Amino acid sequence: MGRRSHVVGVGMIPFTTPSRTEPYDVMGERATRAALEDAGVDYSQVQQAYAGYVYGDSTSGQAALYRVGTSGIPVVNVNNNCSTGSSALWLARQAVESGAAECVLALGFEQMQRGALVAQWTDRPSPFGRFNELAGEVQEMSDTAPLAAQYFGGAGAEYAEKYGTATETFAKITVKSRAHSAHNPYSVFRDPLTVEEVLASPHIFGPLTRLQCCPPTCGAAAAVITSEEFARKHGLDTSVAIKAQAMTTDYASTFEDRSMTKIVGYDMSQGAADQVYQQAGVAPEDIRVVELHDCFTANELLTYEALRLTPEGTAEKFINDGDNTYGGRVVTNPSGGLLSKGHPLGATGLAQCAELVWQLRGQAGARQVDGVNIALQHNIGLGGAAVVTLYEKVS
Repeated sequence: MGRRSHVVGVGMIPFTTPSRTEPYDVMGERATRAALEDAGVDYSQVQQAYAGYVYGDSTSGQAALYRVGTSGIPVVNVNNNCSTGSSALWLARQAVESGAAECVLALGFEQMQRGALVAQWTDRPSPFGRFNELAGEVQEMSDTAPLAAQYFGGAGAEYAEKYGTATETFAKITVKSRAHSAHNPYSVFRDPLTVEEVLASPHIFGPLTRLQCCPPTCGAAAAVITSEEFARKHGLDTSVAIKAQAMTTDYASTFEDRSMTKIVGYDMSQGAADQVYQQAGVAPEDIRVVELHDCFTANELLTYEALRLTPEGTAEKFINDGDNTYGGRVVTNPSGGLLSKGHPLGATGLAQCAELVWQLRGQAGARQVDGVNIALQHNIGLGGAAVVTLYEKVS
């Protein structure tokens, strides 16, 4: 759009289980204050705010931000399922790059309930109606397994049948996730696991066991986005910029190809990634660190290929060769990802943003990936929307 947007501040709070959570407005306030402090910006300087959450009443964003200040600025509430946080970031970035605002806040929070995700409104058409009908035609559905696990577990089973992928391969993703999470103070689960322990946990659907499914957690994260001019005028840190970003929704292939892999958003992810690579003039081979949407191990495996980090059909080799972790080709989810860090739906995209900003600043501690100059983020929500963001380190 002609102007470069910078992530001048990020903040998040430690994610936690629903039994230990603070109220959503308190979490949102804490993350916002952390991002403002990190940026060196006062709330009075923020000109717009985008607040993302999935489970909450309208204007919950105002309720959280009013705890920080009542300055009269526009506050837009955002709900795009699991890609809500990065959708708020997408809107903030657009506002800055278009010239509509100089300093914008993106906030994501979620106060979730225990247990698997369930429909909140049963007296009206479900936005998943078309997806559910198609999934029931493509595979045999379970009366007991959570619906999301049936979607992604079905996609994993479809992939495994096509390429002969071992069940242990999926489990190795959780093991890798826990190894990374051990060094993340914001993460819920930090204890190491073995492949045997992952596979011994209760079976859920397809190749998935319980320890291959992200837990419902609560949390909040935020980012301050400004123009370069605003940042330099106020002496802010301009070392991290958004180099490229794209959001996609479902293509016709989601419904026409009769594939669980397509139903869970493979083409959305690939389409958004391809747009970002083209915008930025960057190749997948250039990526050394990525935070991707690992709501289930099956989706992490699929996303390696959707983001073109490894050619189609080679994800198992990519995992077995250790190319998805430290010492390999690209460190995936140094934070521990959704599988270990947790997945408070509205906060996830901005927590990914925070991790990658810390990586680019060299502030990730024991999680630090060496020589990082660009970083890729992938966040997806069924129903659907995929957001892919490329950050760059600038002088």
